[in-house]
Amino acid sequence: MRAAALYSAAGSLLLTALGAAPAGGTPGTPGIPGTPRASHAPHAPHAPAAPGTAELRGTVVAAARARATGIDFGPCPAAEVPGAPAGVRCGTVSVPLDYAHPDGKQIRLTVSRARATQKDPHNSKRKVPRQGALVFNPGGPGASGMYFPLIGTVPGWQRIGAVYDLVGYAPRGVGRSAPLSCEDPKRFLKAPTEAPVHPSEAYKRERVARARAYARGCAQRSGSRLRHYTSLNNARDLDVLRAALGEDRLTFMGASYGTYFGALYAAMFPSHVRRMVLDAAVDPDPEKIWYRSNLEQSAAFEDRWADFRDWIARHDDVYRLGTTSARVQRGYDIARERLAGKAAGGKVGPGQLHNAFLTAGYYEDHWPSRAAALSAYLHGDPEPLVRLAAPRPETAAEAENASAVYTAVECNDAPWPTDWAVWDRDNTRLARVAPFETWDNAWTNLPCAFWPAPRQQPPDVRTGPGELPPVLILAAERDAAAPYQGALSMNRRLAGSVLVTERDAGTHGIAGGPNACVNGHLYAYLLEGRVPARHASCAPRRPPAARPGKGA
Repeated sequence: MRAAALYSAAGSLLLTALGAAPAGGTPGTPGIPGTPRASHAPHAPHAPAAPGTAELRGTVVAAARARATGIDFGPCPAAEVPGAPAGVRCGTVSVPLDYAHPDGKQIRLTVSRARATQKDPHNSKRKVPRQGALVFNPGGPGASGMYFPLIGTVPGWQRIGAVYDLVGYAPRGVGRSAPLSCEDPKRFLKAPTEAPVHPSEAYKRERVARARAYARGCAQRSGSRLRHYTSLNNARDLDVLRAALGEDRLTFMGASYGTYFGALYAAMFPSHVRRMVLDAAVDPDPEKIWYRSNLEQSAAFEDRWADFRDWIARHDDVYRLGTTSARVQRGYDIARERLAGKAAGGKVGPGQLHNAFLTAGYYEDHWPSRAAALSAYLHGDPEPLVRLAAPRPETAAEAENASAVYTAVECNDAPWPTDWAVWDRDNTRLARVAPFETWDNAWTNLPCAFWPAPRQQPPDVRTGPGELPPVLILAAERDAAAPYQGALSMNRRLAGSVLVTERDAGTHGIAGGPNACVNGHLYAYLLEGRVPARHASCAPRRPPAARPGKGA
């Protein structure tokens, strides 16, 4: 499921999801978890232990140790949070690699924090009470939240940073947190690459071989620890982090994939939840994790790609790409054909073109730059497209790491079809009506067909009335990376949760963005614990203005 790993690439897209100015990045991918929900009730003597009982006990042990030890915060290494101001500090927290054996091998997760300023942004002489720590996860799996404390300097978020310690962290496998790798980063950003909409049988055989080799590389580079990178362990790690921060109850904000293991956390540790925001919620239905989720996501991207083409057509006076969606599509197809014959700048082929335009399916703010680059290329100037789409060698290691974590978590979390014929049948059918993203998404996830580690059964995530404080769910109605039906499913499964919908909008992650209605609900919840009496609906933000330019 390609989604929140877009939040990687030096943290730039983390700030995008939180309403800051967007930056370009290389798309990655997302996922979701599983083992049966652990029971919190004591077991009768001699009764067989419920699945997950050993891990639950291990979490209790690890959390107690973390609370006693705390986190020794100091200056942030430049490689983790470049340019971090003095108020942002970094440290580590130890968690068990395997929660069933809490006294066994430990791994360290990196953590960043900016203390609550306790200063009223509107009256610097007025002190406001601290409300604890707000922990953020940007999704993935494979994205780092180490940059989150920097959001406290963004207007609007200063109110949140006044009362909360802003806490980010790199989940297991990410960055310096027991990092995973599946192949040489120099190979990961190889370019130019193909991206056939209707691949030939020869190309399919090649991709199957590559998927097998990638899965094999994950096992060779990670060994026996590979099986422990799961969403359930991400949720357990979150409880240890809560304890290490000295918090009795967690205030958490998760985006995209972060909403899944946030919901897992709520189901596993309901009494440990203070407040929880789930932004761009994914569907936790165990029947969809992850194979069916990816098919639904690819179908949703086709609709969003059509939205983008319609917008370009409405601005033909600026981009000169045609006055209809079909003409814009034809221009894109011509560009893809030309790039297949001769890569722009020697590095931008059809695959790089697709990656650049895929980000437009996530963020409307990317529409003007992508449209301008396509227009310039078709009118004889390839440089804007090269600047926009060419791989950046300096991001290769981070991108490969994000991909490895994504693959490991997603493949470990759930059963996948192991027969290539099933993948071929389902994606061939879908590509007939949704060609834009279908096969690219399939190739991203195909290593899961050949995964060497044991698979889990996804849990049925549910909470009963009164188990949780109200959870705030935010969703854009036309979000392709996290289709809207997922937010509806999440809302049904978390009793007492409240859904805020941005109507007829498709940006992936709406918290802290330009929609004042959405932000009003967000701030009322985080600052005062208030939620709407019933589900709320917000009018969409204005579409981006067409901007002529070089596509940079």
